[in-house]
Amino acid sequence: MTIRIVIAGPRGRMGREAVALVQQTDHFELAAVIDRRHDGQNLAEIDGFSGVNAPIYTDAARCFTEVKPDVLIDLTTPEAGKRHTELALRYGVRPVVGTTGFTPEEIERLTELAEENEIGAIIAPNFAVGAVLMMKFARMAAKYFTDVEIIELHHDQKLDAPSGTALKTAQLIAEVRPSKKQGHPNEKETLAGARGAAYDGIPIHSVRLPGFVAHQEVIFGGNGQTLTIRHDSFDRRSFMSGVKLAVETVMHLRTLVYGLEHILE
Repeated sequence: MTIRIVIAGPRGRMGREAVALVQQTDHFELAAVIDRRHDGQNLAEIDGFSGVNAPIYTDAARCFTEVKPDVLIDLTTPEAGKRHTELALRYGVRPVVGTTGFTPEEIERLTELAEENEIGAIIAPNFAVGAVLMMKFARMAAKYFTDVEIIELHHDQKLDAPSGTALKTAQLIAEVRPSKKQGHPNEKETLAGARGAAYDGIPIHSVRLPGFVAHQEVIFGGNGQTLTIRHDSFDRRSFMSGVKLAVETVMHLRTLVYGLEHILE
């Protein structure tokens, strides 16, 4: 079965990889793209997309109405991603979203919308399979190490901090770890923010520098030992195997799934 796909944000670095993925996958078809500019043009007319035939829409609702795709791949910004996800569900299009920044309340509302329309949706803080395994391993380790800190490192154009992957990792750890305040009970920050943000007592530190793509390490400490679990994405192609799996899986869902770990065997 051919899956008709619309990609939001095709000119971004992740969007370009998604376009290449669809072009290279026999049972995927690029039906259209959603972009902030070039309404009414064809993607083939844009630099770097020679031979990629797909109409460009700036209006997502009109795109969904006229094209009637099966799946939306959204790898844009938090603001646009949230808007596109809700629109897709309302128009009967299955969203596969790599945008981070969704609150638990927004996830709950979108889950209700997906179930009302009886269609699937997948929102994944990270589509790299290695990153998902890193999160799974961190959850396993948290049963034995209750002191932990998370350091995530991304390129300096990332809009949200901490990353969705870091938050998801902290949430998974918190499921099996007693809530606690780490460090010395009288610890004091002499410079505000030195100890990072915190989720359920888990410090999270965000680094933003040019040269990085997406990296995270989870450091556990115990008596006389530490355990570090780290994942590095050096190229955005690392996310595409997860995007492909999500597109194929979302066709068979009737609810929203948050996190790629729930669809990995």
